[in-house]
Amino acid sequence: MALTYSKMTELGSQAPSFTLPISNPTDSGISMVRLRDYANGNPIAVVFMCNHCPFVIHIEEALIQVAQACKDKGVTLIGISSNDATQFPEDSFEAMKHRAMEKQYPFPYLYDETQSVAKAYGAECTPDFFVYDSNLRLAYRGRFDETRPGSAPATGQEFLQAIDELLQFGIVTMAQRPSMGCNIKWK
Repeated sequence: MALTYSKMTELGSQAPSFTLPISNPTDSGISMVRLRDYANGNPIAVVFMCNHCPFVIHIEEALIQVAQACKDKGVTLIGISSNDATQFPEDSFEAMKHRAMEKQYPFPYLYDETQSVAKAYGAECTPDFFVYDSNLRLAYRGRFDETRPGSAPATGQEFLQAIDELLQFGIVTMAQRPSMGCNIKWK
């Protein structure tokens, strides 16, 4: 595991478009979804994550709760795995399907096999969070909260504060700190 910090992409940047397969555990085929499928005039949160990273595993239960809270507020959270599944088979598309079903993810979990989406977003680590406003302009990038594996349980407090500020004020005014986690496993 190589400790990596997020890049802190420039605020106001437009969300890069994508078309990716969704790890829908109830579908035996492969369904493709696009960013615009989720762009309904409300904010969208994108988290780059994977199955095996200890930083993602540490926040996973809280992320599930936070995703449901976002959904209740009209904000779509999207998970994307961009790791090289050849090096890390536990991050394969099939393993993603299994994980999404096992944990009952209340959010779409997409697979970026070519890693082009992670590169377009400037994602560096897992987890790496990006929140876009209703115009798909970057309003928040950074960490979920201050916890780390082996520390206090994750809450998603900073991420939720950013969502609440965006919904209430139309901008995020809080300090934004880089996320930290495992590096994306590039090909």
